Amino acid sequence: MKRKVLVTGGAGFIGSHIVDALVARGDHVIVYDSLVAGMGHVNKNAYFIHADVRDRERLRDAARGVDTIFHLAALPRVQHTIDEPEATFHTNVVGTLNVLEVARLEHVRRVVFSSSGAIYGNQEQVPFVETMPEQSQSPYGTHKFIGEKLMHQYAWLYGVQTVCLRYFNVYGPRLDPNGAYALVVGAFLRMIKEGKPLSITGDGTQTRDFVHVEDIARANLLAADAESVGKGEIINIGNGIETSINELAALFAHPIEYIPARLEPKRALADSSRARTLLGWESLITLPEGIAQLRKEWELT
Repeated sequence: MKRKVLVTGGAGFIGSHIVDALVARGDHVIVYDSLVAGMGHVNKNAYFIHADVRDRERLRDAARGVDTIFHLAALPRVQHTIDEPEATFHTNVVGTLNVLEVARLEHVRRVVFSSSGAIYGNQEQVPFVETMPEQSQSPYGTHKFIGEKLMHQYAWLYGVQTVCLRYFNVYGPRLDPNGAYALVVGAFLRMIKEGKPLSITGDGTQTRDFVHVEDIARANLLAADAESVGKGEIINIGNGIETSINELAALFAHPIEYIPARLEPKRALADSSRARTLLGWESLITLPEGIAQLRKEWELT
């Protein structure tokens, strides 16, 4: 059945992959994006609206007749929210409230919210399970935690079906390799292209759970349709494998250098059993496969 869907942040790294998957299955897709990060990637078969999620009236116009909203619009990255706390709060928190209020007013069936493993912060044990307390170390994690609370409340108070997907470290084609807020895989690709050694903060033993963007897109489509969710459930979306930054660097087979440590969680690993149970989802692309794909795309092999 062809559906009309709205993807906020649909021109971004993750959002554009979700849009591609929705278009491929035949949905009528509206991309709503401020292009704050640049021109982005807009599928030629999607309808594009250049607007900000802080503009509730524009957002409501875009949501008329929509079945599902995939909400990704945000000013991302931990350090960005530390550097710009007020601007990022308005986009990440007020923008999320706007999405939910528009969904309520326009009788949108379901909102799928892109949340983050940054909510966990530093935990004493891994893997991280959804019942662990929030220990965010940054405004970004706090913004996403507030968003999850709003998702739950709108489901409970107003009957808007919602589900929250907590992404871990997402990588893959179209990732942003530039700027101070680039994530580690993108930063490594840029350093190799520039002929520089791979800069690793601290001793490189800090770990992350890297999940491919195509697996993320598939999780979103499953979350939009699964009958087992809709009440604000929180679901980890991770590869389920703990990888150190040293191990990641080894996949690039490139010289490295160590630089001073920064404020960041020491370990991260997702327990994705809830995703398997509620969505029938599991990661299909391994990190070595994904990095090999990127090396080929970037002509590094």
